[in-house]
Amino acid sequence: MLDVSVIITSTICRKIHSPTMATIRIKNLLLRTYIGFNEEEINKLQDVIVNMTIEVDLDQAIQCDSVEQSYNYKIITKNVITLVQTHKFKMLEKLTQSILDEIMKNKQVSFAKVEVDKPHALRFAESVSVELEARRH
Repeated sequence: MLDVSVIITSTICRKIHSPTMATIRIKNLLLRTYIGFNEEEINKLQDVIVNMTIEVDLDQAIQCDSVEQSYNYKIITKNVITLVQTHKFKMLEKLTQSILDEIMKNKQVSFAKVEVDKPHALRFAESVSVELEARRH
């Protein structure tokens, strides 16, 4: 019988400077949702473009080279996709606030800014956008 012992050592990560604030940007996330209050908008999926800026303290993740202590932007992106695609919104402002609220649920986030574009919302404009931000104090 083969006896295999596994010894796990932990790496002690020490802060050697001030916190490392990282800015994560998720750019041009193209989604479809029900947005609007006019008759022709209510029952028609429309494109929206989401841009997110998220600030997080990644000092421990960087010092330890630790995925577990990092911010998982794939998860927040999936959460935003689910939120946008499974709800109906009358106003672009409400959609933008809902995305911002979803991001700020994570206590690791110190600041977030969300911009949502609605292409072709106005006849002579490429798009209309709303931008909102929040900061944790």
